[in-house]
Amino acid sequence: MTDTLANADSETPNHQTVRVDLGRRSYDIVIGRDVLETAGIRIAALKPGARAAIITDETVGKLHLDRFRDILNAAGIQSVALTIPAGEASKRFEMFERLCDEVLAARMERGDIVLALGGGVVGDLSGFVAASVRRGMSFIQVPTTLLAQVDSSVGGKTGINSRHGKNLIGAFYQPDLVLCDTSILDTLPLRDFRAGYAEVAKYGLLGDADFFSWLESNWKAVFAGGTERDEAVARSCQAKADVVAEDEQEAGRRALLNLGHTFGHALESAVAYETERLVHGEGVAIGMMLAHEFSRRLDLLPQEGVDRVEHHLLDVGLPTKISDIPGQMPPAETLMDIIAQDKKVSRGNLTFILTRGIGSAFVEKGVDPILVRDFLTEKLAS
Repeated sequence: MTDTLANADSETPNHQTVRVDLGRRSYDIVIGRDVLETAGIRIAALKPGARAAIITDETVGKLHLDRFRDILNAAGIQSVALTIPAGEASKRFEMFERLCDEVLAARMERGDIVLALGGGVVGDLSGFVAASVRRGMSFIQVPTTLLAQVDSSVGGKTGINSRHGKNLIGAFYQPDLVLCDTSILDTLPLRDFRAGYAEVAKYGLLGDADFFSWLESNWKAVFAGGTERDEAVARSCQAKADVVAEDEQEAGRRALLNLGHTFGHALESAVAYETERLVHGEGVAIGMMLAHEFSRRLDLLPQEGVDRVEHHLLDVGLPTKISDIPGQMPPAETLMDIIAQDKKVSRGNLTFILTRGIGSAFVEKGVDPILVRDFLTEKLAS
């Protein structure tokens, strides 16, 4: 750590650092209010002399881009800004191609930085660009949504969507640094904050019952933006960092992080990623409920556990049923076709993250598709 960076940390004692331990590719996640103000000196210390291609979306750009470029400029970091339309529809081949071309047109070199300033869509797309241009550029995440801070910015999953499903094209490509400024979340619409909170709750549900109990008691303070928000983000990032360090490319334990996602991704695909109807975190919330209800159907956990999950998600204002999604949904057979394209499918066998109770999720391979189809048919009718 340089003296300059050490001084920055000493002036911001409330910032927490979580280390993602991946040997020579290890990196820090810095968490706390006003972390953005230290971005310039942190990046300059990490990548001396590098230029930055900032990728952001139109919504985030209006709020934070000018300030962020000023912070980088004050640290001597030259930058160009590349802006995309907000929303899941930007995670597609055409946008990926455009950004790769624009990064090259800006004469960015391998040692320069692709810097993602935005939510999960911006981070996933930017990471895939960084992994691809010049066969790999430096990559830094500055996530501006709760969902991105606790989930998509950490762990190196990058990519775009296909007509066959969500995130089916991409690469594992770790960032060099993640800066989570929790004060930025003050500008987040309530719906988007709630959606991100679904991923926070997921960490308690999959492997930390004490954290889920803490959230039941402290969720209002997390929403309000106090120290509890920083604590929730830090604990979520630590949980993900521990899993990623053990299983970087999802050969085993990392699959647990997909609790609720097999169902949730299918629902997102079924509505053609129309965010007016369903955003990712809402799909995850419904998916986690379906995972718990399906586990109950298999007699893996008592009804009390299902009820407790539903009660908490409803408390924070998240949807819990397929019928909560506006508009007509396709039949179970269509959802099953989408699930069959899920990344966790192996030689045609369905894999689901099931649970024996709060904090006790596990990976179940070879789930009977007939059971899943019948379950979905029932849920679509309710």
